[in-house]
Amino acid sequence: MAYPMGEATTESLRVDFDRRVKLEFHGLKVTSDGGLLTNRELDEVLGLTTAAAELLQDGRRGKNGWHVHVGMLRQSVSGRLAGYEDSNDADRLSNDPAMRWIVGGKATDRGAASSSQMGRFETQWLADDANLAALAEVPGTWIDRVHGRKPPKSIVLDMDSSVSPTHGDQEGSAYNGHFGCTCYHPLFVFNQFGDLERCALRSGNVHSADGWRDVLDPVVSRYRGRTMRRYFRGDAAFASPAIYDYLEAEGFGYAIRLPRNQVLQDRIGHLLRRPRGRPPQEVRRHFASFSYRAASWSTARLVVAKVEWHPGELYSTAAETARRQLRPFSPSSTVEAGASWTEGHAW
Repeated sequence: MAYPMGEATTESLRVDFDRRVKLEFHGLKVTSDGGLLTNRELDEVLGLTTAAAELLQDGRRGKNGWHVHVGMLRQSVSGRLAGYEDSNDADRLSNDPAMRWIVGGKATDRGAASSSQMGRFETQWLADDANLAALAEVPGTWIDRVHGRKPPKSIVLDMDSSVSPTHGDQEGSAYNGHFGCTCYHPLFVFNQFGDLERCALRSGNVHSADGWRDVLDPVVSRYRGRTMRRYFRGDAAFASPAIYDYLEAEGFGYAIRLPRNQVLQDRIGHLLRRPRGRPPQEVRRHFASFSYRAASWSTARLVVAKVEWHPGELYSTAAETARRQLRPFSPSSTVEAGASWTEGHAW
């Protein structure tokens, strides 16, 4: 975009993805979503929606299609970026000057897709089995485009589940006792930049790590063979020997929180005793590390523990012992343990 800060005084502000677009103020022709043009400009530079459209199959039949599928994909994505959660606002957005030029093609003269058109696109066309599989590949494709311009020196994958509450009798939803609601229980993989690498929608009553390999393996495959440091982080739901062995075989360093374990608790018992003297006025942190091998592990691994003492947390010996029995990693302090990779590596 020429003169992005508005320094030009002799000509209108223009965007590079379509030089016919001029940004001027005419009073009647106003859009509240002009900021989407900068996103469209970035899309043009990186070729994001074009790459995504190449993965999708156009399921429409006939020759009277008004909008090409890449334009409808741009309208769907841009609408979400602007805060419109579904296609109910598409009728109004179809006449919005910014949205029309973002969609491109015939939309610049006739308007973007209507609510009914966008509804069919999102609930019928994109919901096709082939396109659902293609959509799962889109985040990785976009990330590779960005990394192709500026490759990172390291990649850190964070895997975690989340809750998506449902209302009514939705297919696949189920009651989850941990979240206390009827929901879906999706699984996500993000990188350290906050980019979504891959995700999977799951039934609400599955374990947090259910299907972890189907989600993680395609992401790991994309980074296999690249010259970068690779790491993985997860909570106690992913404290499984199968995950440890998988990550070690792929050359990933990892830090995974461990669930309650009295053996580990005893190893850090000296850190759990209340310090002598006056209670601290600041947070005090203590660390310990040691080699440990559970009965189900194929090898010994490094375990790191962190103990935190917070101001105002003062317990008697009996109360402190009870809390240790109920919550092995949360006595009057906070204790975390993470399994690292085999001996000889360092985080």
